[in-house]
Amino acid sequence: MSKNKFYTLIPLFVFIAIFLGTGIYLGDFYQLPSPVAIALGIMVAFLIYRAPVPKKVDHFIAGCGDPKIITMCIIYLLAGAFATVTKAIGGVDMMVNIGLTYIPVRYLAAGIFMISCFLSVSIGTSVGSIVALGPIVVGLAEQSGISMALLCGALLGGSMFGDNLSFISDTTIAATQTLGCEMKDKFKANFKLVFPAALITLLILFWSGRNEVLPEGLSMATVPNNYWLMVPYLLIIVLAILGVQVFIALLLGILVAGAIGFVQGDFTVISYTKEIYSGFTSMTEIFLLSMLTGGLAYMVEKQGGIDWILSQMKKRIRSAKSAQWGIGLLVGAVNFAVANNTVSILVSGSLAKDIATEYHLPRPRVASILDLFACIVQGILPYGAQVLILLSFTNTQLGYMALFQNSYYIFAVLAVTVLYFLLPQKNYGRDTGY
Repeated sequence: MSKNKFYTLIPLFVFIAIFLGTGIYLGDFYQLPSPVAIALGIMVAFLIYRAPVPKKVDHFIAGCGDPKIITMCIIYLLAGAFATVTKAIGGVDMMVNIGLTYIPVRYLAAGIFMISCFLSVSIGTSVGSIVALGPIVVGLAEQSGISMALLCGALLGGSMFGDNLSFISDTTIAATQTLGCEMKDKFKANFKLVFPAALITLLILFWSGRNEVLPEGLSMATVPNNYWLMVPYLLIIVLAILGVQVFIALLLGILVAGAIGFVQGDFTVISYTKEIYSGFTSMTEIFLLSMLTGGLAYMVEKQGGIDWILSQMKKRIRSAKSAQWGIGLLVGAVNFAVANNTVSILVSGSLAKDIATEYHLPRPRVASILDLFACIVQGILPYGAQVLILLSFTNTQLGYMALFQNSYYIFAVLAVTVLYFLLPQKNYGRDTGY
């Protein structure tokens, strides 16, 4: 078999070209169902990969059934059900009323960003933060008249903030374990970059909302007394902070919301189950895309495509400064292929550790770079879990490009990181500590 494994990436390029190309041409990235686009890439993989067909089928099925993929798919289904059931009992309207009553409209975007930053740091998952806050943020946009793209962009940015800073985040754990450094040291390295980016984002959001007012005739001066509709949302947040698995927290949230619905008379057994199923079906496209992407990514990996990316990146590193760029581009390229920031860190981590040792880079700094670039790419991928879930909550009211243009935190953290790379740096002479 040829040592040039570039051809193994062609199916991924086919998927990305069809998905992005169609979206750009039509002005809507979701006119062409994304599972169809990835299916075309899978067909190309079966045609060009040099292996017996049964072996290719085995690899594809193994990738689709990867535990991380299946866990994420279950979260999708339960997130859809939770959003549908809580909306049916009036929970979203209640939370929107509270938000519009106690937070001035001009500060909504900044407030959403700060709340999502706090929540994502507390629970360590961007997906969990988006699942918990997404329906509320969409409701706030609908009721307040503020740009849905602006509010959803603030939520996405705040959620990614915690994903690369929290001590209990999968990406933080993966980065520190593969590099062999302490979490507190990685936190210090990360904080120097994400805190300025967060401040920049807050200033932008304050400025963007400075002239916002409630639509004429809309008043939220009083809040209904049924505060108990907040219970499902608060339950999920508390359980997540306590470390309960996201899908367990969601399941309990669905049950509690259902119980409230029965007490209020909103549900019968049949209508309750129909609401749950409606939530499931709302996530069908995301479910299929994630599963099929996992299958294709595993086929690429088994054919040597990921190893080829790693080797090509290493060839282009010539100095300590270029090593930092190389590590960032490396994990970013892998993340484009696998659409999972944690997996991309695990795949790239061992090579990043070798590079850190060879060029005497502080390991906390390298762990920070891995985490940051993985999260930056994950935050802009139109086929990434975070973007897909958030857009699904908007029920086609928000397009990818509008969300992308308002993802100010992602741009800010990228700009701060690039500036950091360009400035003179110390500590090239040792590979641990800062």
